[in-house]
Amino acid sequence: MRPDVAPEVKIGEASRVSGVSARSLRHYEDEGLIVPGRFDNGFRDYCQSTIDRVLVIRSLLESGLPVRLVREALPHLADGPDAVSPEFLREVRSFRDRLAARISVLSDQQAALDAYLRQAGRAAR
Repeated sequence: MRPDVAPEVKIGEASRVSGVSARSLRHYEDEGLIVPGRFDNGFRDYCQSTIDRVLVIRSLLESGLPVRLVREALPHLADGPDAVSPEFLREVRSFRDRLAARISVLSDQQAALDAYLRQAGRAAR
């Protein structure tokens, strides 16, 4: 357990230590990605393992994977990379390929803007 995290924490503290907004934590719960416990008063209870899972989820979502693929991957993460299905890997590769194509288009657009700015800079002199 990390020293900056209490054994059990409410949503505000879980948000602070994970860097994920309380709204996102509720969204992760709604999507079935996490299942926090509940205190007697009904408040959510985020144990260390739930916070660790939130960090993994955030990392996967920040990589651009859709929630559907993150949900599919989560049960297998502890089992290692060989535990995921070939279909899952095909979907991730397809997603990566679409991302690479978008990056290529954006790079071309950036190069065109750079060329325009160079020409405009020369004309302004």
